[in-house]
Order: sequence, then structure tokens, then C-alpha cells
Amino acid sequence: MQAVTNKLCYWLTEAPEQFQRFSEDEASARPAPDKWSKKEILGHLCDSAINNLSRFVRAQCEPEPVMLHKYQQNDWVRVQCYEKMSCDEVCSLWLTLNKQIARVIANVPSDKLRTACCVNGTANVTLQWLIQDYLDHMEHHFKQIFG
Repeated sequence: MQAVTNKLCYWLTEAPEQFQRFSEDEASARPAPDKWSKKEILGHLCDSAINNLSRFVRAQCEPEPVMLHKYQQNDWVRVQCYEKMSCDEVCSLWLTLNKQIARVIANVPSDKLRTACCVNGTANVTLQWLIQDYLDHMEHHFKQIFG
């Protein structure tokens, strides 16, 4: 988990620096009507952080298997109104959420990493898998945002 924590800490510095290079217009421009803007992608990563922070905590506190649910990502982005927020606001939200996630991940006891989690009643995964998947998902979207 140390490698995941280190990589997340890297992004806590790097992502805001890179995102600040975009103008509001650049960050808000949608590549197509049905595609998210850079700002909305970062907002989606905020939604991912909200949902996964809860998962990471619940996996350490609830009996196994921990029952987890997917969330409606398009609806979350729409309802959260990221397109109406400033870049600074979205970036600040992402940073605050991920600082807490880094803190939680860094303090997961090693035996809890094997906690069984059931996503939408089908996928059986461990807390360790969820944590790695969270980072992989974030980096996938950073490639979309930053190129």
C-alpha cells in the first residue's frame, strides 16, 4: 500500500498544479455535447473520491462481506453542477477529499486489506483491490485531462 499512498501523494501536488494551467474556458469546453469537460472529469473524480472514501472506511468497520454499491456517475456529475463551479473550487474539493483518502489508506491495518467486499451483489474483491482500482481510475482520467 505504500506505493499507492506515495503515488496518491504525488498527485496531490501534481494534479492541482497541472489543472491550474487551464483557463476557465479550456477547462469548461466539452469535446462533444455528450462528453464531459476537463472540469467535469475532475468533478467526476470528486464523486469517485466521495464514494470510495466511504467504501474504504466501511471496509474497515463492517462485517464481511461488505456490501457496496455502484453509483450513477453521469447523474452525480449533473446533480453536483461542476460546470457551474470555478476551476479553483472543483480543484480544491478534489484536493481536500484526496488528502483524507491518502490519510485513510496510509493507516489501513495490513489485515484489513484482505477484507472481502461485494460490489452490486456480484463482484467479490478485497479492500486492497478497491484501493488500487481507485488510483488506476484516477490516473486513467488524468490522462484524459492532461494528455
